[in-house]
Amino acid sequence: MLTTFTPNLAAQIETETLVEPLLSFIVLLIIPTIIFYIAGRVVVGKKRALLRDAFVISLLGIIVMYVCLTFFASAYVFGLSVGAILSLIVWLLLIRHYYETGWLGAIAVGIMAVIISIVILIILGSLLKISITLLGSFSLFLIL
Repeated sequence: MLTTFTPNLAAQIETETLVEPLLSFIVLLIIPTIIFYIAGRVVVGKKRALLRDAFVISLLGIIVMYVCLTFFASAYVFGLSVGAILSLIVWLLLIRHYYETGWLGAIAVGIMAVIISIVILIILGSLLKISITLLGSFSLFLIL
C-alpha cells in the first residue's frame, strides 16, 4: 500500500513545487506586457506598438534581467548594481528595437511605463484599502 502511494505523492510534490514558480513567471510576464503595450501606444503610436512586441520585450527583458541580476549581484558601481544597470540598458535596447524608435523614444517609453506602473499601484492600493475598510466594518457589523 505504501509503495503504491509513494510515487503518487512524489509526483504531486513535484507538481506543486513547479506550479508556484510557473504562475509567478506568468503573472510577472503579463503585467509588464500590458504596461509596455499601453506605454508604447502612448509614446510611439498604434502602428509601431503591437501587443506581440510588448510581449517579446517583456519576455526577453525578464530573462535578461534575471541573468544580469544573478551573475552581477555582488558587483556595485556608485552604489548601483552592475546587473541592474545592464538590465536597464537591455530593456531600452529591446524597446528601441521592437518599437522601431530611437534612444529618446525608448527612454520615453520606459518613463511612461514607470508612470503607468505607479498609477496602477496607487489605484490598486486605494481599492485594497477600501476593500479592507469595508471588510472590517462588515465584520464589525456581524459581531454586533
